[in-house]
Amino acid sequence: MPSPHFRFRSPNRSPRTAPALRTGAVAGAASVVLLVLVAMRWSPLMALDRSVADALHRHAVADPGLVRVNRVLTDWVWDPWTMRALIAVAVVVLWWRGARRLALWVAATSLLASLFQQALKAVVGRERPRWPDPVDSAQFAAFPSGHAMTAVVTCGLLLWLLRLYGAGPGLWAAALTVAVVSAVGVAVTRVYLGVHWLTDVVGGALLGVAVVALSAAGYARYAAPREGSHRW
Repeated sequence: MPSPHFRFRSPNRSPRTAPALRTGAVAGAASVVLLVLVAMRWSPLMALDRSVADALHRHAVADPGLVRVNRVLTDWVWDPWTMRALIAVAVVVLWWRGARRLALWVAATSLLASLFQQALKAVVGRERPRWPDPVDSAQFAAFPSGHAMTAVVTCGLLLWLLRLYGAGPGLWAAALTVAVVSAVGVAVTRVYLGVHWLTDVVGGALLGVAVVALSAAGYARYAAPREGSHRW
C-alpha cells in the first residue's frame, strides 16, 4: 500500500477553511460570553459549581487514595508540560519530514495559546473555593483552566494533523477516543477536590476549541498554499 501523502490546496478550494472558521467563531463567542460573566462575578454554572465541588471535596476527604490518583493524573498524565512535550514531538517530526511551515504553525499555535491563557488567568478575578483543600491547591484556581485549555489545544492539534495526512478510520477512531478521554479526564481531575470551578474548566475547553479551529482555518488560508507537497 502506498504511503499516504498530503497535497496542500489553494485557499479558495480548501474544504476545511469555512467549517473551521464557523467552529472557531462559535466557540470563541461562547468563551467570550462566559469570560464576561466570570469577570462580572456571575456565572450560569455558579450554583452547580458550588454543589459539585462541595460533594467531590467531601468524597475526597473520605478517600485519600483517590486524592493520590487525582494528583498523579493531574501532575503527570494531563499536566500542561506533558501536553507541550507531545506537541514538541509532533513539531520535530513535521520538521524532519519537510513540512516546515506546518511545524512552525503548530508550535506557534501552542505557544500563543499558552501565553493567552496565562494572560487571561492573570487579569481575570475569580471566586475560589474557600474550604480546606487536602492537596492545598484551590488557591491556584482561576479562569480559564490551564489544564483544560492545554489538553484541548494539544489533542485538537494532533487530531487536525491526522486529518491533514488522511489517517485511516482505525487510527482516527483511536486518536479521537484518546482525545475524548483526555478532555473528560482533565475536567474530572481539575474539578475534583475543588481545585477548579466547573466554569473554569468549561471556559478553558471552549477557548481551546476556538484556538484550534481558528489555527486550522488560518493555516489553510495563508500558509498551506506556500508549503508545497511532501510525503508523510
